[in-house]
Amino acid sequence: MPEGFRAPRIDPGPAIAALSARFGKALSTNATIRDQHGHDESWHPTAPPDAVLFAETTEDVAQAVRLCAAYGLPVVPFGTGTSLEGGPQALHGGLCIDLSRMNRILRVDTEDMDCTVEAGVTRMQLNTHLRDTGLFFPIDPGADASIGGMAATRASGTNAVRYGTMREAVLGLNAVLADGSIVHTGGRARKSAAGYDLTRLLVGSEGTLGIITEVTLRLHGVPEAMAAAVCPFPSLCSAVNTVIETIQMGVPMARIELLDDVQIDAVNRYAKSDYAVAPTLFLEFHGSETGIREQAETVAGIAGNHGGAAFQWATAPEDRRRLWQARHDALYACLGLRPNCRPWPTDVCVPISRLADCILETKADLAGTPIPGPIVGHVGDGNFHVCFVLDPNDPAEVAEVRRLSDRLVRRALAMGGTCTGEHGIGCGKIEYLQDEHHDGLLVMQSIKRALDPNNLLNPGKVLTVLPANP
Repeated sequence: MPEGFRAPRIDPGPAIAALSARFGKALSTNATIRDQHGHDESWHPTAPPDAVLFAETTEDVAQAVRLCAAYGLPVVPFGTGTSLEGGPQALHGGLCIDLSRMNRILRVDTEDMDCTVEAGVTRMQLNTHLRDTGLFFPIDPGADASIGGMAATRASGTNAVRYGTMREAVLGLNAVLADGSIVHTGGRARKSAAGYDLTRLLVGSEGTLGIITEVTLRLHGVPEAMAAAVCPFPSLCSAVNTVIETIQMGVPMARIELLDDVQIDAVNRYAKSDYAVAPTLFLEFHGSETGIREQAETVAGIAGNHGGAAFQWATAPEDRRRLWQARHDALYACLGLRPNCRPWPTDVCVPISRLADCILETKADLAGTPIPGPIVGHVGDGNFHVCFVLDPNDPAEVAEVRRLSDRLVRRALAMGGTCTGEHGIGCGKIEYLQDEHHDGLLVMQSIKRALDPNNLLNPGKVLTVLPANP
């Protein structure tokens, strides 16, 4: 990985000693704990930090960052480790700050439909806390990720087609900057024209501009009624065209998920389900009883025109949970296809009008490789994944998946899309930012240099930064 403009790796000993004197048992140099914090769920190799701090307050984070800044030690934040592009790997060593103990829900306002939580609160923890309020937090990336991590990666998930992503969900936040200062951004107003939008600058910055410690979130009312359905199709093209027509018709879908035949087969094996092994849409409708009925009739008609089978319905809460659990277990189902291998999940997003072209061209690529590559996607907003399952210790397999992934990303960019719709850049997709953002990359590098002049916050992630006057 490029070293960027930070000096060669320093001896961490003096910094670790100073941190240990301040934090005592909350700081660990245990090899097992360090290894646990040196990887996410991707194929990227483990890169452990020199020490792990289990922070409990924003002030803990601020004091740790100040000490690291004084000694020139890199700092890498850690939530739940469920990211997929090598986000928490400590590529240059340093201190990992684990935020999982910062798991307090600080405030819920049912009238204004918002809340403030610490960064270590997970999405399931938050929704469990909200269950008697009539409100819920809709961003659902599948994994029980931390709110801080979701904000840092600008996560989205299955509900994004209706409720948006973390970009829309975050109203404000607290973050610790590279010098250890604490900044508060945004507020509880639903809109503001006051100054630069620092909230959205930090949302999606993946810990390279600041460490998010508290988040104020927009909540939504629990719909009067919900219904989910599964619909198999004779081809990928017919399934994708159903999605495109549904979106163009303005049907207010809550979820539209596509699983190709390979992914459905993997899900059946993993979850012991019996879905037809065919390209399949998983759908969910939210609203009133009447509204859901009208939406379902419209989408069923569109699906029927494209050869879709009759909907298989799930209306009881436990049935819907079972259906969506099968979808959320897609990654683990993929791994079941090749035990003892690792996932390389891609994550492109294209304009909805190019979705069919992008998926079908990708499927044609996959036909020429023996490496499994199930396709699954939040296709309601043009986002889909290929989850390659490879042996990361086999150079030939790594080279082949790299080639196929590169072709997919280049294809998406050529269609006016993006190299990542929700996973983020991490250390895995840095090379594509130039092609996607062109001169905008220079602005990003300038911002990074201004806020983190010594490149100590999660170095080696998102972008390569060189000194202004090398």
